[in-house]
Amino acid sequence: MLLVGIVFVILGIWTIATPLSSYTALSIVFALGFLVNGIAEVIFAFGNRHQNWGWTLVLGILNIVVGILLLLNPAVSMVALPLYVGFTLLFHSISGIVSAYEMKQYGILDWGTLMVIAVLGLIFSFILLWNPLFAGINVVVWTAVTFVVIGGYTIYYSFKLRKLNKMMKEE
Repeated sequence: MLLVGIVFVILGIWTIATPLSSYTALSIVFALGFLVNGIAEVIFAFGNRHQNWGWTLVLGILNIVVGILLLLNPAVSMVALPLYVGFTLLFHSISGIVSAYEMKQYGILDWGTLMVIAVLGLIFSFILLWNPLFAGINVVVWTAVTFVVIGGYTIYYSFKLRKLNKMMKEE
């Protein structure tokens, strides 16, 4: 999870740093990002069968499918990119809300930070889905922010999972 988060943050920074680069290149980066993220989430789901591991597996499979579709249809992905990003962020945010609640059940004191980030992602996903034309016009900035938010959440969540794993081993 930590590596996935780092990859998303790097992709976000790269997107901000190169706003005039080809929109086609951005769609390929998206496709590869979704594909790698999906593979990592599937591996993570099978390796860490915590209470809601099935959601992580479904999200991973969804990301793999979206990544493949984006790679096979770059012209279509350029048109539909804001919707892909919006739905992916929506599913990540829902998963994040569930995970934050799970952390609360395990007694992790700062689970609220995870919840706030996930709820902000949920709000952001509704903005993207509500007005995809606006999102399409600003897709470079929205993409960068989305990658950084998903990456930041995933990095933070990986440290909380590490803490949880240590606590469970001590019991």
